[in-house]
Amino acid sequence: MNINSIFFENKEGQKLSARLELPADRKPQNFALFAHCFTCNKNFSAIRNISRALTSKGFGVLRFDFTGLGESEGDFADTNFSGNIEDLVAAAEFLDKNHMAPALLVGHSLGGAAVIYAGSLLDSVRAVATIGAPGDPDHLKHLFTSLQDDIESSGFANVSIGGRIFKIKKQFIDDLEARDMSEVLKNSKNALLVAHSPQDNIVGIDHASKIFKTARHPKSFVSLDNADHLLSNREDSLYIGGVIAQWAQRYINIPDEKKPETELQVVASLPDSEKFTTQIKAGKHFLVADEPESIGGNNFGPSPYELVSSALAACTAMTIRMYADRKEWPIEEVNVHIKHSKIHADDCNTCESSNASKIDKFLRVIEIKCDLDASQRKKLMEIADKCPVHRSLHSEIQIESILKE
Repeated sequence: MNINSIFFENKEGQKLSARLELPADRKPQNFALFAHCFTCNKNFSAIRNISRALTSKGFGVLRFDFTGLGESEGDFADTNFSGNIEDLVAAAEFLDKNHMAPALLVGHSLGGAAVIYAGSLLDSVRAVATIGAPGDPDHLKHLFTSLQDDIESSGFANVSIGGRIFKIKKQFIDDLEARDMSEVLKNSKNALLVAHSPQDNIVGIDHASKIFKTARHPKSFVSLDNADHLLSNREDSLYIGGVIAQWAQRYINIPDEKKPETELQVVASLPDSEKFTTQIKAGKHFLVADEPESIGGNNFGPSPYELVSSALAACTAMTIRMYADRKEWPIEEVNVHIKHSKIHADDCNTCESSNASKIDKFLRVIEIKCDLDASQRKKLMEIADKCPVHRSLHSEIQIESILKE
């Protein structure tokens, strides 16, 4: 994953701060545009996790701060819901001009309502995903109910949201009331995914029901059971990010894989924003590697040695299957278990004083569910030692490193 800090201008010429995240090979097959929740910002943990899940599936993701929030220019007091939609359109235009127009829009909470509207204005969009979105933007007015008289009489009021004070003007309320999302949903041709928690006590599940019932097909619903509105549990945000990535590919054109420009088939990318979480592209497939939480990792993927062990296990199973098929021996299932460890070399006299005397040991336990005799099983075990990865690990290996300019 490659993360770049960028700025683009909104309709008023103000600079909006954004993060552009690319998959490991820097060649996204499509772009997604993310709209954050009301008064949140692009660096909100749930947004980062969802973006990570999307980039791990080959998407490029642009997440940005709406006008007057985070690191973006402008005064929040002068913004409104219509301005959020305009900001999304400006972000899409930036992608179209510099990379590729977005095919997927993702919005959280009020950002979910905003992407429904923005999706109807952008020809490139094919799929829209909402997370905890209100069934109508004016649902937000409940935050200001106790201050409604002040807003009406003075034209504004200071509202505390999440421990921060925001100035809300009457024009903001008027703009919310002027919006009717039902007509947009009825006329939209975009595929729609509605994700919502039944336990959401900020935006109730009835809002998801309203959106889903009003929208035309194709539409899908995902229940984020036991999740809170802000997706505070990282497993919830990673889960829905993965679901959105998989779902969207059903409706978005995925271009044919280009032939690699070099013989290098694998690339791993670790940005400075991550400690160990590494995005990998192997051939056409995207993977994530990480380290356990016990040593400072996020445990979002297997460790490097677990990946090596996985290669040995998979290669062993494939080699056994290929040989058995060639011999027409019936095999129901092959399971290969691997444990990697470092052990002292048996013939070393200085084992206690030198780490260099340790060697890698892969304990391999092979299960073969079949109706074969002892001699056939013995032969399959001999074949297991001839799998290409096994032989590579036993051979002298050369690694040539080149520092790319």
